[in-house]
Amino acid sequence: MTLVPGTQYRVEPLIASHDRTAFHSGVPELDRYIRLQAGQDARRKIAAPFVMVDTSGSILGYYTLSAYSIQLGELPEPIVRKLPRYPLLPATLLGRLAISSTCRGRNLGRFLLMDALHRSWRNTSEVASVGVVVEALDETARSFYLHHEFVPLQDHPNKLFLAMVTIERAFKARRKSTLRIRGVAAWNKAHSVTMPPGSEDIGFDEDCG
Repeated sequence: MTLVPGTQYRVEPLIASHDRTAFHSGVPELDRYIRLQAGQDARRKIAAPFVMVDTSGSILGYYTLSAYSIQLGELPEPIVRKLPRYPLLPATLLGRLAISSTCRGRNLGRFLLMDALHRSWRNTSEVASVGVVVEALDETARSFYLHHEFVPLQDHPNKLFLAMVTIERAFKARRKSTLRIRGVAAWNKAHSVTMPPGSEDIGFDEDCG
């Protein structure tokens, strides 16, 4: 469970007792998924859904993580040069990320993204992953991920990638870095992690639906 700083919200795995019926992000596909499909995917181990809830248990947002394979040729050349020449590489899929329409403008979308990235990086100690892949549903979502340092895959402009080495450097306190993933510093501060010099939060005032 993750506590959201400055609130009484928490992020936790989706369970049967969570009320999903009232969730409304304004994106029908994302709303249908959390209401009708997320529980089945969790039970079948297809995806791991995580929800942000308030003190009453109402869902304010959610994201899903699952294992993924990515073709080496899909990645931008600067990233390819640093990777072994395997035809398929293990990755983590951030399949969906949504925030309730009642919570716009509170930076909760950014916090959920940071939580997903940290969880993905933490899991690499047991299951390898070269990075996190997302597929943006629209231009607003694409801009959100581009703002947070994701890069488009070759020939797939709405599918974006963030290397795990980049995520690791942003979250590891003991390594000096000038790397800037927007939102990491605030997330680390909330979780008592000291950021290296030069990795301060830049700020972002929009949420991803």
